[in-house]
Amino acid sequence: MGQHKQRKKAAPPPQRPELWFREVSAEKLRNDLVKLREIAGEGEMYDDFRMLVETMLVARDEAGRKDVSLDRLKYLFFGPKTESFAAVCKEAMESQAGRPKEKREKAKGHGRNGAADFPKAKRIPVALEGEGSEEHCPFCPNGKVYPLKEPSPLLRITGVAPIQASVYELERRRCNLCGQVFTAKAPASAGDEKYDVSVGALLGLLRYGAGLPMNRLERLQLAFGIPLPASTQWELLLKAAGLLTPAYAELTRQAAQGEVLFNDDTGMRILEKAPLERKATYTTSILSRTMDYRIALFITGHHHAGENLEAVLKHRAECLSAPIQMCDALAANTVGEAGDLNTILAHCLAHARRRFVEIEGKFPEEVEHLLGRLKVVYQNDARTKREGMDPQARLAFHQRESGPIMLGLEAWLRDQIEGAKTEPNSGLGQAITYMRKHWKELTLFLREPGAPLDNNLCEASLKRAIMHRKNSLFYRSATGARAGDTFMSLIHSAELNGVEPFEYLIELLKHAEEVDRDPAKWMPWNYPAAPASG
Repeated sequence: MGQHKQRKKAAPPPQRPELWFREVSAEKLRNDLVKLREIAGEGEMYDDFRMLVETMLVARDEAGRKDVSLDRLKYLFFGPKTESFAAVCKEAMESQAGRPKEKREKAKGHGRNGAADFPKAKRIPVALEGEGSEEHCPFCPNGKVYPLKEPSPLLRITGVAPIQASVYELERRRCNLCGQVFTAKAPASAGDEKYDVSVGALLGLLRYGAGLPMNRLERLQLAFGIPLPASTQWELLLKAAGLLTPAYAELTRQAAQGEVLFNDDTGMRILEKAPLERKATYTTSILSRTMDYRIALFITGHHHAGENLEAVLKHRAECLSAPIQMCDALAANTVGEAGDLNTILAHCLAHARRRFVEIEGKFPEEVEHLLGRLKVVYQNDARTKREGMDPQARLAFHQRESGPIMLGLEAWLRDQIEGAKTEPNSGLGQAITYMRKHWKELTLFLREPGAPLDNNLCEASLKRAIMHRKNSLFYRSATGARAGDTFMSLIHSAELNGVEPFEYLIELLKHAEEVDRDPAKWMPWNYPAAPASG
């Protein structure tokens, strides 16, 4: 006889945790904290428990409020989104409320876009009829009416589908005797291809420039009555990415010649499994800056930022000196497969500053002092940009105005640790230790012309990859990742150089053969002259 299988007992339902603090009074909790302080003394452990109790009490009080909202709770628990001095050091700003404010230039405009802000809008001249259209003024006998130089703009905006379609209904006729069918010839405006090159350019801009996944665009197009399946979108994107590959390769070569190179990376998921030992995948952003132009490169794969930068620097001309590299202090950003990179290393001052922002609640006075000093340094840097100083003039200005501030800040940091004013293992001590450890790299802007203060530009460009990850979640394959890198690099590089990315992509796709022969002529800072020369 077969043995009967024993049925597994069903797992008991998970017990609901006892929310004991609902019933415990605030007075009792604070009395318990006093007892804990008598036993353990005042220290980091006591501070942690005190903050935990106070957080629970705030959460309980806020949950009972009539006007409770998630936004309010998020603000209370996570603080403001900005890390500005005014947002972090509120008490300092309140104490300065009575002081005269710094004079700032009032921003022009009121936040709305006027007719001049629509350069691609269709311009329709409208003639004046009726009163005022004649030579003589109808309101005064001797006056003459003359045309003004500028017309009065009237802006009207309409909504259309992102991708539109036209159906050419070609007339047909048939011979009743021989049966021969005659069809009207298509006009030249119809073109030779079903999908114009502008479709591939717009798909790339929507997907990799604006983060719109293909399935969402498919639903949007269907709502407009112009279906465009996701599979068709991918075929068009893949074809366009192949035609843009020479421009991406040239962009990589020119980025290697930059005077300042920013790099950072973020996690990115690729569904296709690669036969490599490494499992993790990343998207690296490399921002190259020269005196004349800016380049943004995106590279997705199993290599981290330092290795990708090393691969880009292999295209650097041997006659050029080592570039300045700006990044945070992670080893993954500064080390390639062959070891340390041949660069002049600068570390991000904003990263070091952020470590102090995170502990403002425990050490308000110390954090206020440091942020106040760094605020002046950033104001000095903003002035160099407003006045258009060249690298040498900027260096001299920072040495004169920011040098003493940073020197005093270094002495203050040293005194906090060596003078036993701060516990090295505390949050403040760790933030100070990080800043002192990387002080040389953090203050490169006081020694090298053109050295930036932080890596914020690169982090801002990296948000394109983050936006893609947030909306599309992953790349299906390495081929898709290369297509995304190509489009992101060309789109963002065009924007950094003041070029409209949509028009730029169309020109590259229209002149794919010329781009393949001489891609240097078709870089964003050169391309307006390229069609005439091609």
